[in-house]
Amino acid sequence: MRSFAGLALLPFAAAIPARVAQNTQSSYDYIVVGGGTAGLVVANRLSEHRNTSVLVIEAGGSVYNNTNVTDTTGYGNAFGTTIDWAYQTVDQEYGGGSPQTLRAGKALGGTSTINGMVYARAQDAQIDAWEAIGNKGWNWETLFPYFKKSEGFQVPSDYSFLQGSGVTYDSAAHGYEGPLKVGWPPAEENDGLAQTLNKTYQSLDVPVPYNQDLNGGDMVGFSLYPMTVDSKLNIREDAARAYYYPYQSRKNLHVLLHAHANKLTWKNNEDVTADGVEVILANGTTTVIRANREVILSAGSLKSPVLLELSGIGNKAILSKYGIKTKVDLPTVGENLQDQMNNAIEYNSKKNHTQLPDFISYPTISQLFPNTSSQIGARLYKQLPSYAAKVASANGNVTKASDLERFFRIQWNLIFKSKIPVAEVLIEPSGDIFDTEYWSLIPFSRGNIHISSADPTAAATIDPKYFMLDFDFQSQVQVSRFIRELYSTEPFADQVGVEISPGLSTVSADAVDAAWSDFLKSGYRSNFHPISTAAMMPKEIGGVVDTSLKVYGTSNVRVVDASVLPFQVCGHLQSTIYAVAERAADIIKAGI
Repeated sequence: MRSFAGLALLPFAAAIPARVAQNTQSSYDYIVVGGGTAGLVVANRLSEHRNTSVLVIEAGGSVYNNTNVTDTTGYGNAFGTTIDWAYQTVDQEYGGGSPQTLRAGKALGGTSTINGMVYARAQDAQIDAWEAIGNKGWNWETLFPYFKKSEGFQVPSDYSFLQGSGVTYDSAAHGYEGPLKVGWPPAEENDGLAQTLNKTYQSLDVPVPYNQDLNGGDMVGFSLYPMTVDSKLNIREDAARAYYYPYQSRKNLHVLLHAHANKLTWKNNEDVTADGVEVILANGTTTVIRANREVILSAGSLKSPVLLELSGIGNKAILSKYGIKTKVDLPTVGENLQDQMNNAIEYNSKKNHTQLPDFISYPTISQLFPNTSSQIGARLYKQLPSYAAKVASANGNVTKASDLERFFRIQWNLIFKSKIPVAEVLIEPSGDIFDTEYWSLIPFSRGNIHISSADPTAAATIDPKYFMLDFDFQSQVQVSRFIRELYSTEPFADQVGVEISPGLSTVSADAVDAAWSDFLKSGYRSNFHPISTAAMMPKEIGGVVDTSLKVYGTSNVRVVDASVLPFQVCGHLQSTIYAVAERAADIIKAGI
């Protein structure tokens, strides 16, 4: 993990106070539940209409001056603090038997306040797959302008910085007028390591090419990723800094902090129409704030489906178990949970590193399995029906095996025909250590999240079912071998000392897959990329929201966050969430 505590922050502006509870009205045109990455985008864009009132309900507070947030070198410092939800899973049956912690931001700005700041979009074919599954109009061509709309790309102006760091970019891939600052911090590693790694990647048995810019729709290769940072001030750029603080003087945009949303309230009519949100305020009192037009859930993949269930939208069997009246019987709420498993391999470095790295590679299946990718693909294709049956059975057959098999075939085609990246490798030198985090990008395993009580403050039951399917484990093993090959290949090998973890005494150089099991399954963590718990798909194949992101069976409830993504993406989620939220805002505004 990154740790550069010795690097000083440049001065930045004093805190900008948020508009808090005392300004709250009794009703608003739009209520957005969740002041995070997606919610603040939607609220900002809707409030561009002066006669449209918007309220954002956020469980956390402002972290504008919190150095655990602002420090560009402080990833992980906020974990376990009061601004981290730190969701706990159940014991993972297939993944070592212990629970996992899923980090998520409890603050104005959401998870964008505590994430790794990586700005890496998806592969174009992955977004096209959304349309292939039945989401007409959702494809790379239609979403790409929204990536650019959200982005305020900061062009590096220092030639020596570009030469030393190895940073490159494609100007056509970026937006320059958007609210979200994207660029590289001043502390960028600039001692030539990028050039060494590039030569090494291209010296592998199956070379990994250099990618000038991973944000143009083609992610394959080795690259230097930009970050959500303010390059001039050297601070994190989160959703609140981009979409709220500069606009908070709008009289029609209010934010209610330290307020816990309990559930939606409903009109007494034939249509299922939300008329408000019940909240617990900071002082402990419970109240209902009325919505004149719509309620938009942007509470994240681990909160939005829970709010739907608490409000009577979900699997009738689960709702009745806890005495909740069913408003819409929608069994797939909370299903299709997909996350990635993150492991790390460590080596000694022969030199000391004090700057911020951003070295990333995205190999394809043929680069991971140089001699056996065709055989691997053929074997996996034959396994897809049994994989689908196993996942369906483990999740109560709520999503039909036939539908899961269809999803899996789309994933298979992306991996073996479209040749999208199948793994991410992050090399993070710090001091005299090379820490390498890695994960398989497209897991087939799927779990779920559901309420455990009618009490809105009770923890939900979260079960991602990590490593449930063999291919997910096999892929993680092969990425581990890929990293070992990289570290033993010249010219990078000249800078590398001994392998610290797992070490050759723990997992030998010629270890078979099974020999990796203890290390991988006891040492992994969530990659904090949960998606698809309120998936955008046709209802008949398990969808929760339609292509306008409206919840099936309701007249005015939408979900706009990572939970609507039907498939896992190769890049880091935040860039895609910003783009989806920008497009969602346009869809909603078209009806105003």
